[in-house]
Amino acid sequence: MSNFNIAYFFGFIGAALMVTSYLMKSMLPLRVVALVACLFLVLYGYLAAAMPTLLLYGALIPINIKKTLQIHRLVQAIKNAKSDTPISEWLLPNMTRRTAKAGTTLWNKGDVATEMLYLEAGNLRLVEYDQELAPGSLVGEIGLFAPDNRRTLTLECTSDCTLYSLSAEGMARLYYQNPKLGFHVMRLIVARLMNDAEKARHAAAKTTPPLEPAQV
Repeated sequence: MSNFNIAYFFGFIGAALMVTSYLMKSMLPLRVVALVACLFLVLYGYLAAAMPTLLLYGALIPINIKKTLQIHRLVQAIKNAKSDTPISEWLLPNMTRRTAKAGTTLWNKGDVATEMLYLEAGNLRLVEYDQELAPGSLVGEIGLFAPDNRRTLTLECTSDCTLYSLSAEGMARLYYQNPKLGFHVMRLIVARLMNDAEKARHAAAKTTPPLEPAQV
């Protein structure tokens, strides 16, 4: 078999695998198949002296390797997460770090929710509850999943803060990469809602006047 025929053989396999990757829904197998497709297409480009094809798919190989490793780490982290494992431990590598000065209002009640935050250092305050949040807190996830995507409380920095942010688009991408993420986020939101309901119950109990003794 000539080099020309071998080149086409590799090219057709690579093309078939690339098309297959576009039809797949699970992200980890998709990335693996796309990576193998790139390898075959690089061989095709080399044997057929098709320089544009060789350069294009050669450049895509390290990109696919990086993405495959990222998804693999996320899958393993979620698989190993126990019921009491903080979500931040496996969510943090996929978040973006930033800082905020004391007195900064990160969002107001009623604002459109565009991100969730993890507090690495500093202190935050939920204004309406007058509640301080210490380092290690995750906040803002409820707004991302609320029907109207609106903030239910105002959040401000009471000191200089180091934050990690995950956008709504980033959360959707992670969920698409591994649907198991949905279970852990659901667990987090339910726990937060139960905590808020308990606070509301205690607040209502404090404001409800005692019943007068029955007249006899």
